[in-house]
Amino acid sequence: MRVRPDAVETMAFDWGSIKWFVTPSVVPGAGSTLGEVIVNPGRGHERHRHPAAEEVIYVISGEGTQTVDDGEPFPIREGDAVHIPAGAFHSTFNAGWRPLRLIVTYTPGGEERALESAPDLCVYGPGAVAAWRQDR
Repeated sequence: MRVRPDAVETMAFDWGSIKWFVTPSVVPGAGSTLGEVIVNPGRGHERHRHPAAEEVIYVISGEGTQTVDDGEPFPIREGDAVHIPAGAFHSTFNAGWRPLRLIVTYTPGGEERALESAPDLCVYGPGAVAAWRQDR
């Protein structure tokens, strides 16, 4: 099944945006989640964890800083992949001047639903262009 970017909604936050292309709730039979995450320059998301799913991050472009569990923050850049075990606390910060573009997967899928309760969430329907929000 092919999923096009203009066929899925965009979740926008103060720190960036996400398009989930494959999720168990949208793609019949999908056991994992895959999406593109854009972290705006000078922004990042709060430290959090996914108790029941591992996460893999692949950096498409940009530069950032990644923290996994209680480890030291480390740099990430284009071509890097990061594995985050289930239950490990983690955070991502864009340390560069351009957007940090990531492919993110959750296995098993479903953890993306936790973002639906984020206080800064703004959902744009399929085909709509999300406004870039540097500051509120």
